[in-house]
Amino acid sequence: MTERLYYTDPYLREFDATLLDTTSHEGQTALVLDRTAFYPTSGGQPADAGAFGDVRVLDVVDTDEGQILHVVDRAPSTTTLHGTIDWTRRFDHMQQHTGQHVLSAAFDRLFGVRTESFHLGVEYSTIDLAREVSAKEIDGAEREANRIVWEDRPVGIRFTSSDEAAAMGLRKASKREGTLRLIDVEGFDLSACGGTHVARTGAIGIIAVAAAERFRGGSRVTFLCGARALAGYHGLLDAVNGSVRVLSVLPAELPGAVERLQGEGKDLRKQIKDFQLKLAAQEADQLADGAGEPDANGRRVVVSALPGWDALGLKTIASRIIERPGFAVVLISEPAPAAIVVGRSSDLSLDSGAILRRLVEMHGGKGGGRPELAQGGGLTSSSAAVLQSARELLK
Repeated sequence: MTERLYYTDPYLREFDATLLDTTSHEGQTALVLDRTAFYPTSGGQPADAGAFGDVRVLDVVDTDEGQILHVVDRAPSTTTLHGTIDWTRRFDHMQQHTGQHVLSAAFDRLFGVRTESFHLGVEYSTIDLAREVSAKEIDGAEREANRIVWEDRPVGIRFTSSDEAAAMGLRKASKREGTLRLIDVEGFDLSACGGTHVARTGAIGIIAVAAAERFRGGSRVTFLCGARALAGYHGLLDAVNGSVRVLSVLPAELPGAVERLQGEGKDLRKQIKDFQLKLAAQEADQLADGAGEPDANGRRVVVSALPGWDALGLKTIASRIIERPGFAVVLISEPAPAAIVVGRSSDLSLDSGAILRRLVEMHGGKGGGRPELAQGGGLTSSSAAVLQSARELLK
């Protein structure tokens, strides 16, 4: 069994170990050591990274049998190894994980809301709470958590039996038996946990709640701690400053400016839609008037490519044409991949859906519809080829 040095000293950055076995994990070389400071993926916390000299550690896996596998880019040439932890990654994880303990304890102490799960991601972390929480509750928990951070309370590590731990008032009962590792935020939180943590809450820096959403009957709260919170602040500041420059307003005026733009955009979209409808009506009447005499089947046929029109525009034009009796219509957009609309007047028996299906079989794309009107898109052939096929099918 590998001795887990991170259990007692999460600040350990380098260590010496003996290689016990070289095996394979999912097709990659994996090392088994007599002792390790590398934390394996567990409990919502990702694994450490680092190296043994010039051998890179790609992943660290805690197997079901309790064996720790160090997945590496190649096998080392010696059995005496010197490991080096990627300290930037490790300390970031320590800040986030201890911050999670403090934030979860704040929700539990203030509002009796239990944390169901925790995930430490690459850019942010989340906790899933047992019930939905209000904005006021989130604000209260965040303020309380940061009070504990700024009081710089000790964060202790101790070991005890599961029976003893059950009587110690853990924030969340542990399902593990035997010896438990407890993380003790002095006077605020006591939890069974195998993760790496800072020695004092002040090292968390700050706990900032970035978002909250409903999730599986409860709430998912997204938060950032320490250096991540600073990076998040700078990202938000860049976004605000960029928006202020573009809109030529002061930061405090930004919400109002965005609201005005949304209103103006809505008005413009309505005007554009009205103009498109008028233009589509003119285009439809021009196509219908120029259709010529009825064919041998008594139908007046409009088969045309219309550059610049989207699928909705084609449908609007086709619908206006087939309001007249005796018309069959096939319209496509340009350039490829093209949108297409097939339609017919109500007094004709033509199946527009069947014609469209045949055209997409021949020229790519997809679509469907009713006998009166069908539409599709993604046709990759040239407009001339599609229109020629349409004319032949209409015969």
